[in-house]
Amino acid sequence: MRSRRTPIVILICATAILLLSFGVRQTYGLMLAPISETHGWPLSVFSFAMALQTLIWGFSTPVLGGIADRYGAGRVVSAGLILYAAGLWTMAYSTSPMEITLSTGILTGIGMSATGFPILLAVVGRSVPQERRGLFLGIASAGGSSGQVLVVPIAQHFITSQSYVAALIALAIVMAIVVPLVVAVAGKPQNPDGAKLDQSVREAVGEALRHRGFVLLVTGFFVCGFQTMFIGAHLPNFLKEAQIGSGVAATCIAFIGFFNIIGCFIWGALGDRFSKKYMLALIYLLRSAGIAIFVMLPVTDASALLFSAYTGLLWLGTIPLTSGLVAQIFGVQYMAMLYGFAFLSHQVGSFLGIWMGGAVHDYTGTYDAVWWCAVGLGFVAALIHWPIDERPVARMAAQASAG
Repeated sequence: MRSRRTPIVILICATAILLLSFGVRQTYGLMLAPISETHGWPLSVFSFAMALQTLIWGFSTPVLGGIADRYGAGRVVSAGLILYAAGLWTMAYSTSPMEITLSTGILTGIGMSATGFPILLAVVGRSVPQERRGLFLGIASAGGSSGQVLVVPIAQHFITSQSYVAALIALAIVMAIVVPLVVAVAGKPQNPDGAKLDQSVREAVGEALRHRGFVLLVTGFFVCGFQTMFIGAHLPNFLKEAQIGSGVAATCIAFIGFFNIIGCFIWGALGDRFSKKYMLALIYLLRSAGIAIFVMLPVTDASALLFSAYTGLLWLGTIPLTSGLVAQIFGVQYMAMLYGFAFLSHQVGSFLGIWMGGAVHDYTGTYDAVWWCAVGLGFVAALIHWPIDERPVARMAAQASAG
């Protein structure tokens, strides 16, 4: 069986799981209006459930990542897929704010953590040497956005032709039947670079927390979460209020996913050739510029589609660069756990972006303040990445010399 688990097989199966895991999560923005309207809830109810999910997703990722780093990803990812499916099924039949919060926030939050980027990118990253790692991480990251292209239009079709309940049930079934793909990503972690996997969890965490560049990287990733999750959760409703049809709104989410496939390839490859920290700073600058232009101009079908395509090129380009930078500095032994800490920061930003989107809208009647907050944070993130030291830590340099 091990001979069949080649880097390509691992990449394909990990990418397929990410495609479905992330693709399903991106349908939640489409559910915001119909779920709220069906039950007569203000937008802040489901917005809070989505925001809580991002916190649960974030806080559980370093823990689950540490388990996967130590013992292998198989059981973690399998349990995550099952919990994800159960959460979606329960969401479909939730009739109270408490039920939608538990199903969306807790069950699918843990499911996303176990089937998301930190754990599966660590498996992919360990399957190939350093010189090919950026490209492989870029391909796997692009897989997550492929889900937006494939899953979001299908979910919108179910919502339009039947109901959001039918859409959630269908998505739950899909998540459950892909469990066999986990076989390819199971097994005890191995290091392709030949270094001994002998560092303890405590040593790895202490080393990372003492590294100024890691702290800056974790801090900057907060902004990525704020920007992307606010847009993903609230763009459909923002467009609806601008008199843009639901079909165009769904196409915009799919556009983000489609163009992100291209973007992840580009940024992953650029990260193998150029400074990852400078590429990250450039992404944040370009994002802020794009958001500012979009909100200052009249919102039309054309401007919404152009904004979505442009945003897609920058959407998850941060992921192969950030995860690759973690592996470059600290190695791959605890890549899932250490990237999990960065992802936790991302999810705190996601929580604030999603929750503030709903809360500010309920209070002011517009999203304007949150859009401009996203612009300002992007410029701050660009500055934060500039002083990061990208060189491998002394331990990694000594292992490279000894090898």
